[in-house]
Amino acid sequence: MHQLLRRMRSWYGIRSVAGQMFLLQVGVVLVLVATAVAVLLLQSRADADREARNRTLAVAAAVASDPTVRQALTGTNPTAALQQLAEETRRRSHVDFVVVMSPTGIRYTHPNPAQIGRRYIGSIAAAQQGGIVTETTTGTLGPSVRTVVPVTTPEGKVVGLVSAGITVSQVSAAAGRQAPLVLAGTGLAIAAATGGTALIGRRLRRQTHGLGPVQMTRMYEHHDAVLHAVREGVLIVDPQGSLLLVNDEARRLLGLAADVDGLPVTELGITPGAGRLLASGRATTDEVVEVDGRLLAVSQRPMDQPHGPGGWVATLRDTTELSALMGRIEVVQERLKLLYDAGLRIGTTLDVRHTAEELAEFAVPRFADYVTVDLTDDVLRGEEPDEVSAAQLRRVTLHGIRKDVPLYPPGALIHFDPTTPQGEGFGSGRMVLEADMTAFSGWQAQDPERARQLVAHGIHSMIAAPLRARGAILGVATFWRSKEPTSFTWEDLSLAEELVARAGISIDNARRFTRERTMAVTLQRSLLPHALPEQNAVDVAHRYLPAGAGPGGVGGDWFDVIPLPGARVAIVVGDVVGHGLHAAATMGQLRTAVHNLSTLDLPPDELLWHLDELVTRLDQDRDGDAGSPTLTGATCLYAVYDPVSRLCTMARAGHLEPIVVPPDGRAHLPGVPAGPPLGLGGMPYEKGEVELPEGSGIVLFTDGLIEDRRQDIDEGIERLRRALAVPGRTPEQMCRAAIDAMVPGAPRDDVALIVARTRVLDDKHTASWTVPSEPSAVAGVRAAATELLRDWGLEEEAFTLELILSELVTNAIRHATGPVGVRLIRDRSLICEVSDGSSVSPHLRRATTMDEGGRGLFLVAQFADRWGTRYTADGKVIWTEQRLCTQL
Repeated sequence: MHQLLRRMRSWYGIRSVAGQMFLLQVGVVLVLVATAVAVLLLQSRADADREARNRTLAVAAAVASDPTVRQALTGTNPTAALQQLAEETRRRSHVDFVVVMSPTGIRYTHPNPAQIGRRYIGSIAAAQQGGIVTETTTGTLGPSVRTVVPVTTPEGKVVGLVSAGITVSQVSAAAGRQAPLVLAGTGLAIAAATGGTALIGRRLRRQTHGLGPVQMTRMYEHHDAVLHAVREGVLIVDPQGSLLLVNDEARRLLGLAADVDGLPVTELGITPGAGRLLASGRATTDEVVEVDGRLLAVSQRPMDQPHGPGGWVATLRDTTELSALMGRIEVVQERLKLLYDAGLRIGTTLDVRHTAEELAEFAVPRFADYVTVDLTDDVLRGEEPDEVSAAQLRRVTLHGIRKDVPLYPPGALIHFDPTTPQGEGFGSGRMVLEADMTAFSGWQAQDPERARQLVAHGIHSMIAAPLRARGAILGVATFWRSKEPTSFTWEDLSLAEELVARAGISIDNARRFTRERTMAVTLQRSLLPHALPEQNAVDVAHRYLPAGAGPGGVGGDWFDVIPLPGARVAIVVGDVVGHGLHAAATMGQLRTAVHNLSTLDLPPDELLWHLDELVTRLDQDRDGDAGSPTLTGATCLYAVYDPVSRLCTMARAGHLEPIVVPPDGRAHLPGVPAGPPLGLGGMPYEKGEVELPEGSGIVLFTDGLIEDRRQDIDEGIERLRRALAVPGRTPEQMCRAAIDAMVPGAPRDDVALIVARTRVLDDKHTASWTVPSEPSAVAGVRAAATELLRDWGLEEEAFTLELILSELVTNAIRHATGPVGVRLIRDRSLICEVSDGSSVSPHLRRATTMDEGGRGLFLVAQFADRWGTRYTADGKVIWTEQRLCTQL
């Protein structure tokens, strides 16, 4: 209670007389109202209980006096006759139960039929003697108020008992329904009493201002001390414009005498501007007026509150030094804003020339009227700046407010004299200021005639700022002023230095990127095929478009065409994840690996499996080297086309499916099974075969051709398919159509595209025989081959072919299983293939003098230009090639 009184005292200002009176009156009202509420609630509860007793007595007596009840009690089945009557009476009378029972208390009726036949719970002794029992007890329906009345015959004999009851919860609910009315009345009483008390207290507080004598005395003492101690001038003027109060600071600022209190403001003898403002009484905030060389900030507010004294109050602050300081702050803020904007606009690309142009365009006209940027040729090529060629600078950009300025044009190679600001700044690395160019203090030594033209053009001052990065000087940026009449000052040097520092870092980053990109492009170009090999299986056209300059650099896209034995050809395209030197180097490794694996003449799916193992090993090697990035994967599509069988066998590792364009132009996807990208390890690859008509086109490409952020990759494939779906095109025309449709501008990623149109080697260029597993059959095959060469006009190759056939067929008959087959193919070379059912490859060795055998395969290797072995599903094929003087 004590804490509550303390809070109320602080809230209402209990220290005042009005506050104390208000608190006491409110306390009395609350006590009286609380007592009245308690009495009303107790009375309401008593009335509800009395009502319950009266109602149960009336209901029980009414039922007991009913002749029907008396007659039923004397019958054989009282329950059947009385249960419905009791329930209807209970519902109509709004009681909770009406129970008719025997004189001994056995129930004949009950709201819950399960309780019929059980003994009544409660006192019935008085009712058995003809009296009435009213009590509150707990029965089957819970606590209730109940009355038991006897049923008697005209002779006065008790033949039964009737009990009616209302549960206590219903009685409490009846009493609770009166509580809102009581509480509402209580609230109105409290509000009325508190409102009246507040009105009385408000009137008393207005008369005393809520203060006692001690507080009022202390308030005025503090008011006087604060008024004369603050560092702001304060004037209070009455409604008639006379000075009521002025503090010491206002007297000092306005130069007022000691006896000015009560004088009109217009007669204070201050400057007219300040006098008019103070006499007007208009509201203003920090309006600056000049008084005796001081800049005073005047804030003025009228005192026009209701029942107030009227007039207005003015405050004065001396802002002379603040104005000077604010001027300098504004200059600093402008320069900071300039440097912030420079950070956003200079160095947005990794291009040396563009970065220099951004510096010039940003500084004009914010800082200078003309800006020139001169860099060494080494920097432009992406190389480290060479101190030997420091005097030779190439003008990269010239930007200004006019086009006819007589400065060296962009592209000029300038040899700056060491005495000029540019030469001195480049040589020393320090900023050089030429505040007055019209004095010709030595800056004109570079070109006196051009110097006179510059001055005649209006250029009057300049700053030569060396562009530095990582301790090396890259060039010089020169800022010139002509239209701006103010010359450059020493304070401008710091701003120019900040600008060129930001530009120097950006230019150096661009230079280093140029160097790395040049190295990556050079490496990539050296690793890509310079010329495709000659072969007769397909006609080939290709495109390779490197990505434009950007943070990614060159990628790892590559392609290749590899002639295989048997006049076949392998067409391969791949893509290494990532960009830059790492991607280019990895691409070279993969291309070399594919070349080496192709010499084993492996099926496409097996070749990709071996390539996947290689990429996995490369990853493991790089994981052990903290300085090298880990290869995250690569994709590859490997296709082998046989012009004899017209079969194209393909497998892909995470790569996009090729597009096949038959001669009728119905371009489609051949359905090559998808495989995981290279580098995941341990996952198999599947191959797909498709038979192609002569003149069909096979289009292999990398994702850079079809990927677009604005569309789904499937939409890009469909666009490419429609662009290729035109019959009768050559591979070169198909390449051009694909590039025009898919890459109209500079590509965002590297693009590799290769189109191969198939050829067919028909029966005029091939021949095959099946050889019985008998040594005598060798002569017949040799004779048939010689006859065939005579028809082809290759008689000069007959002797060598006979020797090769004899050795290979004889070895197949002796050491392998049948069947043995021979096939001759006339292509750019004469190809001889001997197949058998064994998977054991022959071994080339040099026979000694005493050996009886072992020289046959050695002779084959000596007479044939190339030879080798490839494995098939049924065995192996040993092939040889003899170079022909005449080709197809």
